[in-house]
Amino acid sequence: MKTEDNKSLMRMARESLKGKWGLAIGAFVVYCFVVGIVEAVPKIGGLASIFIAGPMMGGLAVFSLAISRNQEVKIEQLFQGFNRFGTYLGAYWLMILFIVLWSLLLIIPGIIAAYGYTMTFFILADDSSIGISEALKKSNEMMSGHKWKYFCLAWRFFGWFLLCLLSLGIGFFWLFPYMQISFAKFYEDLKSGQKFNTLDADV
Repeated sequence: MKTEDNKSLMRMARESLKGKWGLAIGAFVVYCFVVGIVEAVPKIGGLASIFIAGPMMGGLAVFSLAISRNQEVKIEQLFQGFNRFGTYLGAYWLMILFIVLWSLLLIIPGIIAAYGYTMTFFILADDSSIGISEALKKSNEMMSGHKWKYFCLAWRFFGWFLLCLLSLGIGFFWLFPYMQISFAKFYEDLKSGQKFNTLDADV
């Protein structure tokens, strides 16, 4: 099964964001505010951020999938990851551990491993019955043959990134939601064709 090309995924992301840009930008602000406040706590901020990173990323995945699927979206979804605190925390720590271990061999294997785990939080947000190990394994399976395509999708935002810098950072309020929903579309695309022919994957 042939997957959608990245240009189409970005177009679909923009379509899903129509009428929801304000909400998406608001979520980005809240996400950054919460993470920033925690990290700013004297002495324990760095340690505390490690504990909330997983659940916050899980909530972001829930929020992003809701927008991608044109479902009801609420800012509160950003915090749904804390309903499965242990699962998202464990997934985050294991991802970091595996990436570090692969990086000890060489930088390239570490990067490849990181790309293999990119779908983990979307998978956990999409199915509460899936455990940590299964989610990590499934992410690697979904990304098999599609890491380069994901890299190309991320690279498509580089020009926008530079423009955001020129706008004194203001543009990031739009860029971050755009990227996140595009990645959600990427997940949806892979999920819809898990028995695809990887040689057909477009970039």
